[in-house]
Amino acid sequence: MRLFTAALLATALTLPLAGTAAFAATPADALVVAQNIDDIVAIDPAQAYEFTSGELNTNLYDRLVQYDAEDTTVLAPGLATEWVADDAAKTITFTLRDGVTFSSGNPVRPEDVVFSFSRVIKLNKTPAFILTQLGWTPENIADMVTVADGKVVVKYDGDFSSAFVLNVLAARPASVVDEVTVMANEVDGDMGNAWLNTNSAGSGPFVLADYRPAEIIRLTANANYFKGAPAMKTVIIRHVAEAATQQLLLTSGDVDIAKNLTPDQIGSLPADSVKVETFPQAAVHFLSFNQKDEALTPPAVWEAARYLVDYDGMTKSFLAGQMEKHQAFWPKGFPGSYDETPYSLDVEKAKQILADAGIKTPITVTLDVINSTPFTDIAQSLQASFAEAGINFEILPGTGAQVITKYRERTHQAMLLYWGPDFMDPHSNAKAFAYNSNNADDAYAATTTWRNAWAVPQEMNDEVTAALAEPDQAKRNELYVDLQKQVQETSPIVIMFQATYQVAMANAVNGYVNGATSDFVYYRLVTKQ
Repeated sequence: MRLFTAALLATALTLPLAGTAAFAATPADALVVAQNIDDIVAIDPAQAYEFTSGELNTNLYDRLVQYDAEDTTVLAPGLATEWVADDAAKTITFTLRDGVTFSSGNPVRPEDVVFSFSRVIKLNKTPAFILTQLGWTPENIADMVTVADGKVVVKYDGDFSSAFVLNVLAARPASVVDEVTVMANEVDGDMGNAWLNTNSAGSGPFVLADYRPAEIIRLTANANYFKGAPAMKTVIIRHVAEAATQQLLLTSGDVDIAKNLTPDQIGSLPADSVKVETFPQAAVHFLSFNQKDEALTPPAVWEAARYLVDYDGMTKSFLAGQMEKHQAFWPKGFPGSYDETPYSLDVEKAKQILADAGIKTPITVTLDVINSTPFTDIAQSLQASFAEAGINFEILPGTGAQVITKYRERTHQAMLLYWGPDFMDPHSNAKAFAYNSNNADDAYAATTTWRNAWAVPQEMNDEVTAALAEPDQAKRNELYVDLQKQVQETSPIVIMFQATYQVAMANAVNGYVNGATSDFVYYRLVTKQ
């Protein structure tokens, strides 16, 4: 069988498909992916905020600490081999790994870490807010991140622990870039921003060799990667917007992975040549009740609602492969998650809860929902099961912008939406689902609690604050589990599902890792056999 070289393959895969043309099989040391990549706005880790951009950053750059391919649930050493935290002084001192080089051949220095963090703060692009949480500003960053005795000293300012800081430093904008290379490509004071949106300057397992928007991405293996060079010498991500075309390319052997197939297409794939792997994702889907509506304030309504969701019926039918039952605010697969699912559809129990509380039915409630699948399908299922207990949903479909605007204005009654963390620390979701210290209309907060006008009990607010400040990660996790139990049992927010993501690939592909967010997509361990 004739094999293309990587260079010829890269060229060939940018050509449009002819009606009956067939490409040669992909080389043994090249991974070819069909994916919709038109979401990319920026690749520079100081600016990148899109799904595909996150995936690229993870494969091009390292961080001081990171959730790595071997186990995406464990915060592991990255460029730092060890660190010493002083919560009283609000500092963490990192010892860098010896002998690590950037893809340029330049050594990774403590000064590169200082430059990288300072660059994010000074450029102040979209993801900068993740690092500014640490109290960093353009004015003080030179004092907050320094080099002492060959080590990186990170200072932070806020009522939170070093455990929280470590998770922040594992996020995308904390990627370490090569100062020498980046500044050699600076134009008009942009600190290399324009250049880094079409090139890379990292120490990660791959190097960005080619990027043509909405056409192709080509990564080449970093032979000097400190954990060992990837088996795949080349990763080619071909922009294929149409799911049907992705399916055709996969089944004909022209690509190794197809990332955007529909559930129907997934179900029709030939098992003798293609396999499907399912990966839990970070987004949780929920039903919530606005506490500005007096009819929705009784806790009995909240409790009954938990027994009126057909969790299993939906996940085993139209949500199969897209979502799994999950009833807590922190997604499964990360430290601090609570994975028990005590609620199931029980209409009679729900009726009894309402009757015991003296709730008169029927109740008519408007339900806002994004006008697309699977959201409208979920809404119709809820409408059917809730009606059996006398709670009648009037479904109000709208565009995503319309639904979100109404939610932010607190003018809805019931809302069907989803939530994903900005970075992988439980506080990101605890603040959204279990904290609301000021419920006033003019105290806007981008949280589910404020948007549903739920005045969170002070004891729960205090526990969220305590968890954020707790220096011991194990104790932090215990606090977050307790908070999830409380929200699960007694809140106007009914968490139902966690999203899942199905990736179809040739049977020969092994080692592909797709964690809970796009930041945790790894090609380093992929082999083909």
